[in-house]
Amino acid sequence: MKKGWVILNGSLLILLLVVIGMIVFVQRDFTHRNLDFMPGMVSSIAYKPQAPWQEGDVGPPLVPGTVVRGFEPFEYKPTPEDALRAGRELTSPVADTNIAALERGAAVYAAMCQPCHGPTGLGDGVITKRGFPPPPSLFADNALNMKDGQMYHIVTFGQRNMPSLASQVSRSDRWNVLAYIRSWQSKQQQKGSRR
Repeated sequence: MKKGWVILNGSLLILLLVVIGMIVFVQRDFTHRNLDFMPGMVSSIAYKPQAPWQEGDVGPPLVPGTVVRGFEPFEYKPTPEDALRAGRELTSPVADTNIAALERGAAVYAAMCQPCHGPTGLGDGVITKRGFPPPPSLFADNALNMKDGQMYHIVTFGQRNMPSLASQVSRSDRWNVLAYIRSWQSKQQQKGSRR
């Protein structure tokens, strides 16, 4: 039994001396790259995903009409003509009476729209006091007569000085904000008709 331990301990001692010897006597040259055991993992072939597909590429081209999972296409371009077309074709999926949607729309309006359009929607936001041209009032005749789809298009693509908010505001939140603005406009019109 003792002989087995002596052999094991002797082997471990020799291994330890070899490792220490390698650390002391084998110096690494920092001016050269390390040895690559699997060079295919280090330098792989770079593919350009938008380049025409050729035999041997990563995958075949997408079938026409294919939609990326999680992406909902918006079939309009950022042109005034498509804004009018969106006004004719798109209708709001959010009802003006949906309390949760109106609350969410109010929160998104306060965060994203209020700096320009102001807390009252008259175009008197904080940035207009710093020299930025004021946006039109949300209670002007043009805004009151504008269709929901056209307003959605403007929020998505922007118009004149207004930037696109598509990357900051989700599609459902854009509709919620429009429902909030419409409920605000209808309350204002009711107040005006009582006078």
